[in-house]
Amino acid sequence: MAMTEILPPTSDGIAKAAALLRQGLLVAFPTETVYGLGGDARSDLAVARIYEAKGRPRFNPLIAHVSDMDMARRLAVFDDRAEALAARFWPGPLTLVLPLREDAGLSPYVTAELPTVAIRLPAHPVARALIATFGGPLAAPSANPSGRVSPTRAAHVMDGLAGRIAAVIDGGACAVGVESTILGLFEATELLRPGGVAAEEIEALTGPLALGGHGPRPNAPGQLASHYAPASPVRLEASDRRAGEVRLGFGPGEADLSLSPSGDLVEAAANLFHLLREADSLAQGRPIAVAPIPETGLGRAINDRLRRAAAPR
Repeated sequence: MAMTEILPPTSDGIAKAAALLRQGLLVAFPTETVYGLGGDARSDLAVARIYEAKGRPRFNPLIAHVSDMDMARRLAVFDDRAEALAARFWPGPLTLVLPLREDAGLSPYVTAELPTVAIRLPAHPVARALIATFGGPLAAPSANPSGRVSPTRAAHVMDGLAGRIAAVIDGGACAVGVESTILGLFEATELLRPGGVAAEEIEALTGPLALGGHGPRPNAPGQLASHYAPASPVRLEASDRRAGEVRLGFGPGEADLSLSPSGDLVEAAANLFHLLREADSLAQGRPIAVAPIPETGLGRAINDRLRRAAAPR
């Protein structure tokens, strides 16, 4: 492929990106969570190119991103629970796994041939403008090589995918910084992946969530044991620093880099992937020691990503 083009987040840049997508090519774009790697969700060729560019296993389903509720309802069956959740949290960092409509027209590569589809209506204005201009759903996993640290800036996308995709729209840093929360609306409402909407906020609407994502194969993205990983090894719950380690702190205390010196979980989530990349660069293969993070609110999503980053590879 030719050189990856960096496009501005303007109407002209978005129009050019949409034209590339109509050719079956791939364009990375900002969302409020992380940068997504977009391709036409209705095209087998475009979606196959996503798997190829990322080196992603094809049994791992993708999220279909939409620009409005009408587009979402054309893809999936919305029951009362789904409508209530969409009304409360969309647009925003929540993905719903719903029954796939028979006439949805999605490539089976998006759903990994499951009878369900993961759908999100992002809040980022550039993301929504791109989808609307393109005129259809975009399959869009995070715009990084599979298993590696997710991108929250256009430069992160270029680090991993330059020359493998057509373009990236540079919309600046992502505000939320961790991927969307994923809910499976099955017989029970299941938390399949913690993310940018805290489980406590959802449970205020739905009641207690069941914990899902433990089947023999993924039914939503982000369920592989090793994921979001830097090249350097990661040690979690590190209340001390061992010789040779790079320390990634949280709250008061000495650290090489800090997710949030004040102990703010929103700030820590926004900084997580960017600082994991910086820590990896500093470490050069030495261990990264990560300070303890509270398992509440967005801390649950942060710890989920860190556990997968530290998992055996």
